[in-house]
Amino acid sequence: MSVAAAVPRTGRRSLAVALVAALSVAAWTTLALWAAGPYARYVEHPGWADAGAFARLCRAVPYGATLLPAALHGLAWVLMIAAMMLPTVLPLLGLFRRIVRDRSDAGTLVGAVTLGYAGAWLAFGVVAHALDAMVRTFATRSDWFVLHGDWVAAAVLVGAGLFQFSALKYRCLEQCRTPFGFVTARWHGRAPRREAFRLGVDHGLFCVGCCWALMLVMFVVGVGSIGWMLALAAVMAAEKNLPWGARLRTPVGVALVAWGVALVLPGYTL
Repeated sequence: MSVAAAVPRTGRRSLAVALVAALSVAAWTTLALWAAGPYARYVEHPGWADAGAFARLCRAVPYGATLLPAALHGLAWVLMIAAMMLPTVLPLLGLFRRIVRDRSDAGTLVGAVTLGYAGAWLAFGVVAHALDAMVRTFATRSDWFVLHGDWVAAAVLVGAGLFQFSALKYRCLEQCRTPFGFVTARWHGRAPRREAFRLGVDHGLFCVGCCWALMLVMFVVGVGSIGWMLALAAVMAAEKNLPWGARLRTPVGVALVAWGVALVLPGYTL
């Protein structure tokens, strides 16, 4: 008898939830230790290659100045996604686990959904960090950016706030808030692993569509800020999973717009 068969169904569901929760806690713990240690700069977006040992390693490896920082940044982003976003997808994972619970490959299928979900967010992270690097490169060559950096941060905050009121935000949020319809529309069991992975990717893309603007706020307050990560993760989890979560769109949007406007007022400091 397999271990899966020996464990009652209720116990297996609890185990699956516990494993995802443990993964999220482990990610938070790793990020906290990373941010508090001597390599904190590698979980943030500035200054990839300004440390002596790391700079030497980058020079020693072919294309190391590009590939190694990208790999470390990718690892940091995956940890942030595991910490911030996996708790928000627990309802969908729990529902999918109940649907496939009688299959011998149920654990593999749940893993495929998780992998697809993380992959969608990883792709967004790569694009976001690439755009951030382009802005920073341009800023080093522009006196205007040096003198008006707060305007860039304000634009991100105001843009994120206005996105809270957009039709795209509403449509994507509704997909995230209705896991039963989302799963049943995409799971047929004819090509299990491919369907499970695609289910995770699709859900990840809708979550990106719902939360990308809030995630960009991390580039204003600091990608490695554990406190802000917790706050934004709480907002996104509440929006997706709580009965009254959709009502947060308005107060969060107003707060972000007000913050962005205040940031460029005379005498204001971030």
